[in-house]
Amino acid sequence: MSGWGIVPLTAVRPAVVEVGVLGLNPTAWPHPALGHRGTKPGAYLVPYLVLLIIIGLPLFFLELAVGQRIRRGSIGVWNYICPRLGGIGYASCLVCFFVGLYYNVIIGWSIFYFFKSFQYPLPWSECPIARNGSVAVVEAECERSSATTYFWYREALDISNSISESGGLNWKMTLCLLVAWSLVGLAMIKGIQSSGKVMYFSSLFPYVVLVCFLVRGLLLRGAVDGIMHMFTPKLDKMLDPQVWREAATQVFFALGLGFGGVIAFSSYNKQDNNCHFDATLVSFINFFTSVLATLVVFAVLGFKANIMNEKCVVENAEKILGYLNTNVLSHDLIPPHVNFSHLTAKDYNEMYRVIMTVKEGHFKELGLDACLLEDELDKSVQGTGLAFIAFTEAMTHFPASPFWSVMFFLMLINLGLGSMIGTMSGITTPIIDTFKVRKEVFTVGCCIFAFVVGLIFVQRSGNYFVTMFDDYSATLPLTVVVILENIAVAWIYGTKKFMQELTEMLGFRPYQFYYYTWKYVSPICMAVLMTASIIQLGVSPPGYSAWIREEAAEKFLFYPTWAMAILISLIILASLPLPLVFILRQFHLVSDGSNTLSVTYKKGRMMKDISNLEDNDETRFILSKVPSETPSPMPTHRSYLGPGSNSPMEMSSAPNGRYGSGYLMASTPESEL
Repeated sequence: MSGWGIVPLTAVRPAVVEVGVLGLNPTAWPHPALGHRGTKPGAYLVPYLVLLIIIGLPLFFLELAVGQRIRRGSIGVWNYICPRLGGIGYASCLVCFFVGLYYNVIIGWSIFYFFKSFQYPLPWSECPIARNGSVAVVEAECERSSATTYFWYREALDISNSISESGGLNWKMTLCLLVAWSLVGLAMIKGIQSSGKVMYFSSLFPYVVLVCFLVRGLLLRGAVDGIMHMFTPKLDKMLDPQVWREAATQVFFALGLGFGGVIAFSSYNKQDNNCHFDATLVSFINFFTSVLATLVVFAVLGFKANIMNEKCVVENAEKILGYLNTNVLSHDLIPPHVNFSHLTAKDYNEMYRVIMTVKEGHFKELGLDACLLEDELDKSVQGTGLAFIAFTEAMTHFPASPFWSVMFFLMLINLGLGSMIGTMSGITTPIIDTFKVRKEVFTVGCCIFAFVVGLIFVQRSGNYFVTMFDDYSATLPLTVVVILENIAVAWIYGTKKFMQELTEMLGFRPYQFYYYTWKYVSPICMAVLMTASIIQLGVSPPGYSAWIREEAAEKFLFYPTWAMAILISLIILASLPLPLVFILRQFHLVSDGSNTLSVTYKKGRMMKDISNLEDNDETRFILSKVPSETPSPMPTHRSYLGPGSNSPMEMSSAPNGRYGSGYLMASTPESEL
C-alpha cells in the first residue's frame, strides 16, 4: 500500500490542507503508485486517469462532503445516514487495521536501510566475498542475481524459499518494526500535526527529493528507454480486467477512499469550507504526484534494465562461444561484423535470430535467452522490492551515494509515517468518539497489539504475508465499503437531497457531473470491478513470487491450503461488520446508534454525551432540505451553519485540540471548562 497515503494537515491552514489529505500516498511511491501492484506502464496511466475522474474524484468529494456536513467520524456518519448500513464504519476500521499491520512493516524496512546508508561504500554496492579455504569466491547467490537483490533478500529479509517455511523471527526487522510502531504511537499521542512547520516540511520534502531524483535519474544511461516504456500504449493490456482492477485499487489507496480517514479529517472543517475545491485540487495533485513518482521510477528502471540486459548478453555470448568451440554451432552462423569482445545488444539479437532460425528443431536445448530490453523493463516493475532493489542499485552509481540513500529512505519514512497517522486515525477517531475511551490508552494498546500481531511479517517468510495482506486483506472489502457508501448517499439518502444540502453548504450548486456519477456511473463501474475481482479469485488460484535461494531467482508459487484459508478469512473478517450490523439493526436487536452523539470538548477537558434525541428531530436534522426550517437537535458548537449564517458563535478548527479525540469544536465559554 498506497503518493504515500493520508497526511493529516489540520491546523496548518484552511481549505485544501485542512482537509487532512494530500495526494502523497506512500503506497504510490514507489510501493503501489504505478509500481508495486504489477504496473502495466502506458496501459496503466490511462485507466488510472479515467477511474480517477469517474470514481476517485466524485467519491472523494462525497466523503469530504458527508464528513463536513454531519461532523462525525466514519462510524457516526453512516449511523446517521442509514443505520442499517452502519457496518460501513466498522468495516473501514478493520480495513485500516489490516493495512496498518503490514504497512508499518514497510516503514520498518525503510528504517533498516536508512541506518545502513551511513556507510561508504553502501553495503549493497558489491557482492560479499566468501572464503572456501584459501580461495576467495563471490557468494554464488549474489553472483547469479545482483548485489542489491542479494542484500534485499538475504541480508535484510533473510527470506525463506516459501510461505510454508517460517524460519523464525528476523531479529533485525523485529527491532525495526518495534521502532516503527513506537514512532507511530508517539506521533498519534503527541499530535505532530499541531506543528504547521512540521507538516509543511513533511509535505514538501518528498517533492524536493523526487525532483532531485528525477534530474539525476534522467542523466543515467538508459533512463530514456524507461520513460519511453512508461508512455508506450499497450492496447492489448488495456483490455485486461486486471489492469483496471489494479488502477481502481490504486485510486482507492491514493485518495484514502473507504478508510474513514477522509471523513474523520473533513469533520474538522468549517461548515462553509469549499470541499469541492479541496476534492478537485487534491485529486489532481495526487495524479501529478503519481506521474512525477512514476517518471522517477521508470527512469531508474530503464537504467537498471539496461544493466541487466547487458549482463544477459554477456552470459549468453559466453554460451555461444562455448558451443562454437565444441562445434555444436557452426562459425558460419555468426555474422561477419559481430565482435564478441565488444558485443552490443543489437548484434546479439541478430545472432540470436539466425541461430533460432537455423536450429529451430533443437533451439530450446541450447538454453539461450532473447535478452530483450522490453522484457527486462516488464520484469523490473513488479514486486515489493522495487524501492529496495531498483533504487538502491541506482544510488550506488550516484556521486556521494550515502547522501542520496539517506535522503531517499528518510523520504520513505516521512511519507510512511504520514500515511500511518492517517490510517490509524481511521481507527482511533471513530472508536474514541463512539465508545468514549481514553485516547492515550486506546492508542498505546492498539499499537502494542498491532506490533504483536505484526510479528508474522518479520519472520523469514514475512514478505510473503505482506504480499498476501497487500493483495487481499483490503482490496475487495474496500471496494464493497466504497460501493455501499455510494449507495447509502445516492440511493438511500437521496442524490437530490444531498445536492440541495451541498448547494446550501457551499453557496453554489455542484456540477451535474456529480449527480450522474454518484447515481449511476460510479456504483456500476465499481460493481463491475468487484465482480471481476471475485471471478478472478475463483478462476485463477492466488499465488505469490517466492525467492528460491538455490536458483537465485523468483518463482511463482500458489498459496497452500492453510494460506488460502487465511486469505479468505481476511476478506470475510473485513467485510463481516456489513451484514452483521444490518441484521442486528434490521431486527432491532441493538440500538441503531443514530440518536446518540458524543462530543469531546476543546483540549479534551470535558466529555459531553447527548442521548435520546427525538427521532423526528434527528430525522429532520439530517434529511431537511433547508436546515434553517427546523431547530437543530445538535449542540450549538456542532450545529449546521449554512452560508451567510449570522451565528454569534464563530466556528473554529481548534488547531490546538487533541488530535483524533473529537470533531470540530467552537471557542465557547463551555469549551474552556
